[in-house]
Amino acid sequence: MSDLSAFPITRRWPATHPDRLQLYSFPTPNGVKVSIMLEEIGLPYEAHTIKIGANETWTPEFLSLNPNGKIPAILDPDGPGGKPIALFESGAILVYLAEKTGKLLPADPVARYETLQWLFFQMAAVGPMFGQLGFFHKFAGRDYEDKRPLERYRAESQRLLGVLEARLAGRDWIMGDDYTIADVSLIGWVRNLVGFYEAAELVDYGSLTHVPAWLARGLARPAVQRGLEIPPRA
Repeated sequence: MSDLSAFPITRRWPATHPDRLQLYSFPTPNGVKVSIMLEEIGLPYEAHTIKIGANETWTPEFLSLNPNGKIPAILDPDGPGGKPIALFESGAILVYLAEKTGKLLPADPVARYETLQWLFFQMAAVGPMFGQLGFFHKFAGRDYEDKRPLERYRAESQRLLGVLEARLAGRDWIMGDDYTIADVSLIGWVRNLVGFYEAAELVDYGSLTHVPAWLARGLARPAVQRGLEIPPRA
């Protein structure tokens, strides 16, 4: 049995199955990237609900794993060389899991880097812009008298959707026939934008063809359906 006692996070969220990968998360667009990935690749894991609304990411135990205080984070008892490894940042975790299992990341170097560029596109552009749009459209930011921030993020989010629309023309997935971590990283964010953030009309989502079809294909995947609900909110 693996000994994870050296990791303070396991004191607050004890591992029932310490031999399995430990996931510390909440079903936000960033959080579900990792739960979807784990469901897709079939790697045994144990999920722990981190209550972000109760500021559990700012507890000493969580900060010991991710000093940036954000979900998701993982603790893999079977890391490189058979030693435990702790990781935060969803993009880094996706790459780690893909390389660990040899799944959802092309082996061909050119295709691999092309996949990574779209993963970084999500991390650097889609996530931050969609998230800001959600804040200014649905949450506290909607009460701001100055509407210039909302318009800035609305316009940029609409532009980014246009980039995806062009990329998906003639393709089932971001990389063509192959479903990859690029798709995994984007599904939750596009779903959130038009669903939870209620911003479909704002970004003229109805004018798109390829993005909605891609999203429907993604949401139809059983692993995606499971991953979207992991870990449970309650």
